Amino acid sequence: MTDEQTKEEILINVTSGEVRAALLENGVLQEVYVERAGRRGVIGNIYKGRVSRVLPGMQAAFVDIGLERTAFLHASDITRVNGRSTAPEDELPGIRELVREGEDLLVQVVKDPLGNKGARLTTFITLPARHLVLLPKGDSVGVSARIEDEGERERLRGLVEELLGAHGVEVGAIVRTAAEGTERDALEADLRYLLRLWEVVQQRSSNAGAKSLIHEDLSLPLRVLRDMVTSDVDHILVDSAPDCEEMREFAKTYLPDIESLLELYRRRRPIFDLHGIDDEIQKALERSIPLKSGGYLIFDQTEAMTTIDVNTGAYVGHRNLEETIYRTNLEAAVAIARQLRLRNLGGIIIIDFIDMEEADHREGVIAALTQAMASDHARHQITPVSPLGLVEMTRKRTRESLQHILCEECPTCAGRGFVMTAETVCFEIFREIIRQARQFDFDELIVLAQQDVIELLLDEQAPALAELAEQTGKTIGLQTESLYLQDQFDVVLV
Repeated sequence: MTDEQTKEEILINVTSGEVRAALLENGVLQEVYVERAGRRGVIGNIYKGRVSRVLPGMQAAFVDIGLERTAFLHASDITRVNGRSTAPEDELPGIRELVREGEDLLVQVVKDPLGNKGARLTTFITLPARHLVLLPKGDSVGVSARIEDEGERERLRGLVEELLGAHGVEVGAIVRTAAEGTERDALEADLRYLLRLWEVVQQRSSNAGAKSLIHEDLSLPLRVLRDMVTSDVDHILVDSAPDCEEMREFAKTYLPDIESLLELYRRRRPIFDLHGIDDEIQKALERSIPLKSGGYLIFDQTEAMTTIDVNTGAYVGHRNLEETIYRTNLEAAVAIARQLRLRNLGGIIIIDFIDMEEADHREGVIAALTQAMASDHARHQITPVSPLGLVEMTRKRTRESLQHILCEECPTCAGRGFVMTAETVCFEIFREIIRQARQFDFDELIVLAQQDVIELLLDEQAPALAELAEQTGKTIGLQTESLYLQDQFDVVLV
């Protein structure tokens, strides 16, 4: 299906304390965003922070911005005189030349706190609108790489440079993808709004104390209008009348061209039941994802990286083994690209496609993966197949993955993904009985354990238990504890 045929819709579900937004392409769920009142993301927020520690060995500083954990600021994210923030590592000034402990800085969050890590900061402030991103400390105009027509790129760059000159401001700007085909009036309206917003930010910063929130990014429904609506979007359904009205007012003021796309969802059927969105979210939390051909993918998400294993499963193909493998890998490439967006997986990603003998097939799979990732808004990089047959890629991680937002570590296995078998627990109990018998003087003991363990002790392990009772000269009683986990037990002396 070509890009011209792609039709998108956005569904927004609002409940007390939680807002969810779903982006669908041709009826298939591609991205999910979840925002909860108690855990709103801080990306885009601007703070007046105070440097708490400077770490020369890491070329970084920790900055207290009033959050639970101090935030991280690297030397490469500190604006210099020319506004550049991407100088090579060996050309960066020492961090002590850039900041000092106790200093107050105006900073912006570029990455939410993830796991045990604090937020990532930059002093290179950016203020986004529908068509433009203002760079108050920049000095040039850039155009989104997604606008491919060179004539249109030059037209937009010239218009924005002209507008900046007319306002007499020395700032930079980035022209966003949504600006393609936009006329001067819309760009000027965006620029006026952003320049005024920057004035407000400066005023608040000068009057605020350290560790203060200076500017908070928009709520999820309004960010959807600003960042997610493209020319492919047919309509936006919202199931909350107050939120729909707020979005209409916002669109009427700042985005009049998309106001007509908004529609209040009035049907009794829950909005996320359309297209089976809740079912798709549930599948995205599972480790195994089936492919239509009969193959399947295995996702393993760790703190260091995410690994994806491709398997043929029940797919046997119609020609030969190599063709079967190639077809499975092609289908897997498309499915992986979708799952990366849906699960919001970032950082280092290793894909273990099924080994292919033919070079053309390997190149074809990489091409399919690259094409499928083209619509992904997160910055990513894909490398060719390695000598080990692995595809290594990176995807920018700015917010927590879907799994981290919706799930927590299993208390039974403590995040390992497995528990000891009932048989293993039985042998642990035997060792504990021997340990107790050698240390203390008693006549009887009671083993408290989960039902499956007790049943095993009374069945397959009954001879071993009787032999242990004879060996220690102690009476051993068994008692089922329904609240115990499988690998949990106690040996109580009577």
